[in-house]
Amino acid sequence: MGTPEFAVASLDALVQSGCTIAAVVTAPDKPAGRGMKLTVSAVKQYALEHGLPLLQPEKLRDPQFLESLKSYQADLQVVVAFRMLPEMVWNMPAMGTINVHGSLLPQYRGAAPINWAVINGEKETGVTTFKLQHAIDTGNILMQEKFSIGENETAGEVHDRMKMIGADLLVKTVKSICLGNLKEIPQETLPENTNPENNTVIKHAPKLFTETSHIDWKNSTASIHNLIRGLSPFPSAFTYLNDKLLKIYRSEKEITQHNHTPGEIITDGKSYLKFACLDGYIRILQLQLEGKKKMEISDFLRGYKF
Repeated sequence: MGTPEFAVASLDALVQSGCTIAAVVTAPDKPAGRGMKLTVSAVKQYALEHGLPLLQPEKLRDPQFLESLKSYQADLQVVVAFRMLPEMVWNMPAMGTINVHGSLLPQYRGAAPINWAVINGEKETGVTTFKLQHAIDTGNILMQEKFSIGENETAGEVHDRMKMIGADLLVKTVKSICLGNLKEIPQETLPENTNPENNTVIKHAPKLFTETSHIDWKNSTASIHNLIRGLSPFPSAFTYLNDKLLKIYRSEKEITQHNHTPGEIITDGKSYLKFACLDGYIRILQLQLEGKKKMEISDFLRGYKF
């Protein structure tokens, strides 16, 4: 069960490992683009190319969908970047339903774990496989794998590494479940939840909104740099340049004392453009001005007059 390209890596890993895919469940086709043509999900595209049975329910409680799902008699259901399942769905298979989540649970439960880990300046993140239960992202942990986040790495780059790491971890998890040698770890028993002296704050990963993306230049240089990385390439952090929306995709931070007003632009008009922050500057490397295409800073400056 999955929809975007992130889920395709996991589906392909299961296929390549020799698992029998009873069926694939994905989102209905949706209109997109200027012509509003119906487009298929990345997971549907893969299923069609590999001749896998396919279900695209509008509603997960629909009796016809439930009957079709039951008819496949799956031993195990796997969810990767799908939507919240009702109990009648996740509780259907004998071995239950497992989820691949893009964080080291119990940290970063929610819709945007990769983005928030980068926004918060985490030095490492990881992938968790866990059993689904009632409350979202709270089920028993099956396996986890950590990896580091680079200082200038974007959420998109972390995403691309994570989908492959998650796919490998999923295959290991499924094989261990089949062998019956996997110990489930309740999240309530982890140090973050049980040790009051640990001082570990549980961080969440809520859905991203427009106000999350709007850069406040009065914040610290590091936090703004992390916001830009954490929202790149989508939905992207933004500011305004002469009343036009300016999306920023890549930046460098310069932490230094200065006398400029936060948000003030400093540029030589040909090679660099930076914005003043509370304790330094954000040097822009890649951007997109409203009505223009995404470009490197040198290309932008060649065509823009301040």
